[in-house]
Order: sequence, then C-alpha cells, then structure tokens
Amino acid sequence: MTSARMLWLRAAAVLAVLAFALVALPPAAAQDYSFSLDREVVHAYWESDGTLSLDYEFVFTNQLGAHVIDFVDVGLPSGEFAFGAVTADVDGSPVTISSDFQGSGTGIAVDLGSRSIPPGQSATVHVEIPGIRNVLNADEDETYASAAFVPTWFGSEFVVGSTDLTVSFHFPAGVQPEEGRWHSAPAGFPGEPETALDSEGRVTYTWRSGSASPSQQYLFGASFPRTYVPADAIVAPSVLPAFDLDALAGIACPVSFCLIWVVIGAVIARAGQRRKLQYMAPRIAIEGHGIKRGLTAVEAAILLEQPLERVMTMILFGVLRKDAGKVVRSDPLEVQAASPLPEGLREYETRFLEAFAREDVSRRKQELHETIVGLVKSVSEKMKGFSRTETIAYYRRIVEKAWEQVQAAETPEMQSQYLDTDLEWTMMDKEYEDRSRRVLRGPIYVPNWWGNYDPSYTPARVGGTKMAAPAKATPAGGRALPQLPGADFAAKVAGSVETFSSKVVGNMSDFTSRVAGVTNPPPVVKATSRSSRSSGGCACACACAGCACACAGGGR
Repeated sequence: MTSARMLWLRAAAVLAVLAFALVALPPAAAQDYSFSLDREVVHAYWESDGTLSLDYEFVFTNQLGAHVIDFVDVGLPSGEFAFGAVTADVDGSPVTISSDFQGSGTGIAVDLGSRSIPPGQSATVHVEIPGIRNVLNADEDETYASAAFVPTWFGSEFVVGSTDLTVSFHFPAGVQPEEGRWHSAPAGFPGEPETALDSEGRVTYTWRSGSASPSQQYLFGASFPRTYVPADAIVAPSVLPAFDLDALAGIACPVSFCLIWVVIGAVIARAGQRRKLQYMAPRIAIEGHGIKRGLTAVEAAILLEQPLERVMTMILFGVLRKDAGKVVRSDPLEVQAASPLPEGLREYETRFLEAFAREDVSRRKQELHETIVGLVKSVSEKMKGFSRTETIAYYRRIVEKAWEQVQAAETPEMQSQYLDTDLEWTMMDKEYEDRSRRVLRGPIYVPNWWGNYDPSYTPARVGGTKMAAPAKATPAGGRALPQLPGADFAAKVAGSVETFSSKVVGNMSDFTSRVAGVTNPPPVVKATSRSSRSSGGCACACACAGCACACAGGGR
C-alpha cells in the first residue's frame, strides 16, 4: 500500500471518528430549559381610571445542566397597554423588554441579556406593567364591577417543584373595607383572603399558598362598586369569547356551547336579583345537630332572612319598649336616645341608637349598614354547630304560636297584653298587616311605651299619674289606657316598616345588596384558560364570556 494511500485512509478514519463524536455529543444549543420558581409575588393594582397595573416578582433557580434563563415571558390579560412603559430588572439591575413573546395570546418577554441566569444559580426578576386597559367586567350585581385575574404560569415540561405564590389585589382609592367582595378562591388557597390597607390607604385582598404549582392556572377575583371607576372602563358582557385573530383556531367556541352559556347567563342574572336579598352567608347552611334556642326575635328574623326594613323596625320597637329612646319626629324619622341608656341593651340596639345620633344622613346610613352587617355575622357565629333547618322551623313555630295566643285571647285587655309582649314575633309573619286586620277586630289598648313611638300622643295626668291621652277605657286594674282600632294599630306598625324603606335608608334593595355584599359575597363564574402549545401560554377562552385572564408566559 502506498504511503499516500495510507495517509488518506488514516485521515478518513479520523474524520469518521470526529463525525461520530459530533453526532453523539449534544450541542449546548440542544439543552432544555429547566428551572424552579421558588417564589412568585404578584400585586394587581385596580386603578381609579379602570386600568390594571401589575407588579411581578419571580425568584428563579436554574437547574444544573439546563439552558441559561435568558428570557422570561409574562402573559397579560389584555393587549391594550403601553409597551414602552413596561420596565424590568434582575436583582436590581435594569434589563430590556422584548416583543418576542413566546406564549400564545398577549404578553411581553423580559430579555435578561448579560443578567441571564446560569445553571445552578438563582436570581430575582422584577417586572412592572402599568396601565393595562379593558380588564374590568360587569358583575352579576349591576352596581358592581368584577375584577378577575390569572397570574402568569410556566410550561410543566420546563419548571420543576412547587412555588410560594402570593397574589394581592389593591382596590381603587376610596373603596371602603365593607364594600369589597372576594370571589371563590382557587383550590389550595384560603377561602377568605387576608384584608388590609396598603401604604396608600387602599383596601387589599391577599391570597397565599406556600405549595402552589408554577404550571397551574389560578383564577383570583374580587368585585367593588363600579362608581369608583369610569363607566366606559367596564367591558360589556358578550356571548362571544375575547380573543385575537391569531389565536382564532385555538379558541373557537362552538355556537351551541355559547348558546348554552347565554341561557346560563340569563338564569344567573335572574338568580342574582333574588340573591341580593339573601344576606345570610352560605356557610350557615352547613347542617349541624339540634336547634339553636335563645335567639331574640330580631336575631331570629335575621336567620329567617326577613326584609331588613322589618328587622330595623323590630329593633326600633325593642329600644322604645326598654325606654332606651323615643321618636322625636316621624317624618323624617328621628330617634333620640335616653341618657343614660338603661342596662341590658343588645349590641345591635346600642349601635342602632348611635347611628341615629348622627346628624349627617349619609353617615347614619353607613352606621345602620354596619349595625346590620354586625348583626348578621353574630347570628352566623351563633348558628355554628346547629341545624339551620331545624332552627328555622323552631322559630317559625314560635311566630305562629304568638299569633295563636293573640287570636285566642278572650278579652281586648288580654289580646293587647299578648300583642305587646310578642309584637316583634308577630311582625315576622310575612302577612302581618292582613293577619292583623283579620285578628284585631276590636279595640287595642295601646302599650305603655307607645308614647315613645308616636310623638303626637299627649300625656295626661289621671289621678296624679302620667298617662297617655285620650283615655277611652278602664281595664280591671282601674287605670285608663288609650285605645286604637286594631286595623289602625296594624297600619301604624306597617307604616313604620315603610318609613325605614323609603325615608331612612333610601332604596332598600340597594341597602340589602350592600349588606349581602359583605355577609354573603356572590361567587364568580370561574373562567377557564387553555394552553395551545407545550411551552405554556393560554388562549384566554373564558367560557364564552369576557374575563380578564392573564396568559401564561413561555417556557423559556
């Protein structure tokens, strides 16, 4: 074999070995992303102009042997934002923002550049996205706006382990603590968020889970009165999904499916109107054992979800009966508390009198609202461990028995005595006025405390004793007491209920809705998001309804 041929064969062998090595050894570019998201903190600021500002903090740890983390994709709930206003940093050093978003839907990419995270190292990535528009939706309560948000997530094939996830909602400036409503929390998070005030005095709701999945989509939601944002900032409900044309194929919603949601939406809307009058929290419906005895008539009225104007009238009669106050003017209603107050008043009675001590009408309404909210919560606490069904039946029997005693009374005096003792219980009958007219056919001896209610009564002195005038009858005890026809008495009681609904708190439906918003906040219809690619991302197809869903970032 010639030397030239030998050299050629050796060279060919070397090249073959090198070629095999190049095929067998994976290039650096073929490495996969693999990282853990040790912590994710999201602050969602719902602004007074109706926009959303997001503040993200990610703590990443890159896995050994993985690709450097050179980009971080952050999905956004809307494409309407100022790209140039987005800022980011890595451990405090500014980095650039890129439009090379690799998730589906809308978002931005953080280009870490020289601050890329090498394998085996950790870093904190901070991103701020202000002024995102079209993120608020109509609530089932037409007086409220709904804010729903899904923090960005990452593809399960790229992220490992669990994450410590914290999500904080900041309400628009001016929203009061009792006005906010939280929606149902995602699985793994507390059912009720932690509430507080931030450094600007804004109400905050915070949910946290130390073992959340970084690749799972968690929907958080809250509602607040729409008066705190411009009307045009609230996206009108639509029967079609919110999408961009580029993602049409991935989020196409069959017409039949959408029609189903239209029907469901109509049912929910009708149910929502009824639900605004349901101020008892759902958890009170969890059945315990036995009857909760010892509730006052007012507390029982709350349990039976009597109209709140009736409940407040019952409180009024209770404080008048105890000589804790008197009506000094009936139109508009003004109640003057006794000084000093007698002992033995219930907390709700004391707070009721304190509310009427406020000259400012709006402040009075607010304190009456707080009084009823406190009363509802107190009854909810008392009902824990007891059967709601059995207890309601028990107190309904008490109401019926009170009427039976009044009806069975043999004399006007006895009938008046029973009616006086059980007035609040008889008022709980939904047909109180009609039943009063049927049962109270004769005269009614007005109770001794009636002068505290009717300012037109002029006390007279009979035999040196201060009595109400005019006196038309002398019961067995020899004392002259004023009388009223039974129908007139019933009409006065019913009129006092109407006074509360029209002249004390204004629109009673709105008042009850505000109470229910605190004691029985409405749940949100959960939206669903789909990933259209293996690297993560979402199509924001929220069950054919417009919702603010933050899309997932890419898996880089």
